[in-house]
Amino acid sequence: MSPTPPARRLRLGLPRRVFSQVLLMQVAIAAGVAVLATGLFLAPLSNQLDDQAMRRALAIAQTTAQLPDLAKDLRDTPPSPDGPVQQEAERIRKATKAEYIVVMDWRGVRWSHTDRKQIGGIVSTDPGQALAGKEVMEIDSGTLGRSARGKVPLRDSDGTVIGAVSVGIAYDSVRARLIHAIPGLLAYAGGALAVGALAAWLISRRVHRQTRDLAFSDIAALLSEREAMLHGIREGVVALDRAGRIRLVNDEAQRLLGIGEAVVGRSPDEALGAGRTADVLAGRVTGTDLLTVRGQRVLVANRMPTDDGGAVATLRDRTELEQLGRELDSTRGLIDALRAQDHEHANRMHTLLGLLELEMYDDAADFVGEVVGDHRATAEQVTERIEDPLLAALLVGKATVAAERGVALWVSDRTRLPDRLVDPQGLVTVVGNLVDNALDAVAGKPHARVEVELRAEGRTAILRVRDTGPGIPPEHRELVFTTGWSTKKPPAHRERGIGLSLVRRLAERQGGSATVGEAHGGGAEFTVVLPEALAGAGPEPAVSTVPSAPQTAEEGS
Repeated sequence: MSPTPPARRLRLGLPRRVFSQVLLMQVAIAAGVAVLATGLFLAPLSNQLDDQAMRRALAIAQTTAQLPDLAKDLRDTPPSPDGPVQQEAERIRKATKAEYIVVMDWRGVRWSHTDRKQIGGIVSTDPGQALAGKEVMEIDSGTLGRSARGKVPLRDSDGTVIGAVSVGIAYDSVRARLIHAIPGLLAYAGGALAVGALAAWLISRRVHRQTRDLAFSDIAALLSEREAMLHGIREGVVALDRAGRIRLVNDEAQRLLGIGEAVVGRSPDEALGAGRTADVLAGRVTGTDLLTVRGQRVLVANRMPTDDGGAVATLRDRTELEQLGRELDSTRGLIDALRAQDHEHANRMHTLLGLLELEMYDDAADFVGEVVGDHRATAEQVTERIEDPLLAALLVGKATVAAERGVALWVSDRTRLPDRLVDPQGLVTVVGNLVDNALDAVAGKPHARVEVELRAEGRTAILRVRDTGPGIPPEHRELVFTTGWSTKKPPAHRERGIGLSLVRRLAERQGGSATVGEAHGGGAEFTVVLPEALAGAGPEPAVSTVPSAPQTAEEGS
């Protein structure tokens, strides 16, 4: 036999599910409001009924006191159960359904009363105010019990107060009206409570669907996990609402975009400024793995819409990967150049060996001097015009790569750049990108040539790179600086359309500019102006008169 399952323990307290808790709370609120509204209505209703009864008693007393013969009969006849004052008072009492009508003289002696035995006696309550000429409304107790009363003075034809009239309305009738109104009031309250309960159920059903039948503790745990995940992952996350405003930005996204939590509630354009990054986040640029540049960072963005009409964008940092890709391209170029040089060096060694075996020693010496002199001349020309060692080394290496690709890379006669650069690494990036693009543009074309001009004007560095390629149409001269835009087929290890965007970003970060136009004789001419690129304010160097580098690929090897 299977063991008996343990009995389930009765759990007291609120239910765990959001649906049940919301329904229970809303029904409790609706019931509380109905009870409160009923009590707030009953309290003034009781006062209103009391006031109506007192005013009705006062009105009857005023009407009775205005009878023309009542004052005369009070003065001329003694108090008697069968006297004219008693008869007139009883007639009015029966007609108005008042509990009593008491007519008294100035001493407080009754001339009329519902109980005939009370006629001739002193009234049980103080008639002083009425005998003093004042009208009185009150709830008081007398010989007939508790009643709503109205008292008015009784005057003769001369206006002299000779007595008073007191009228009472049974308080039981007032209470009966209040009790009679309660069932109807409770019916209205019950109807309101039923409508409130139905509305609470409908709202709870909607909450049930939206929360997927989770408990409050589950929601709190999910929120805690969400915060830990969003702020712990090394990927930027930006969430936007249906109006396109930023509603969440995690720590990594703040670092990558260079923003703070103050951007929450703003649109991407307001938070980041106009540009491709804002277009990607706002959904104006669609696609997967979209490249964008923010500052000096190359980012890959993906945007996914959400069910509520908003969107979530993820950002990955590809700066280091992009740099590695460019270094790989440069390394491959250098390897190709070294391979070509090795092949050329082998040919030269064979030539030298042949000259030596033929005992043509003078020709061999001239051949060696010519080979060594060509390479030395190229390096000396670059270092004489460009004193910064990083830039000089870059251009010497690029010249070797260009020669291997059949392109003449030469430095303009106007080039002169002192060794006072504030950010030589940044200028190396700019020059390297522009030269690489120029070499790609002219590679494989006859008489291909790339010219580099670097000069200083005060503290401003001006860079021009010209090529003899096909050039850039006017309608594309701004698009080439857009992140991700390129007419070239991308390599397998990285994306195209980043280099020129980085060039413009670096120039604009220093308050400069990067533009492209048409070179003299055809081709493209890129111009980069970098204010404050040089430290100090040394004298303007004279333009070198050293002959320019060779202008053909064959001569520039």
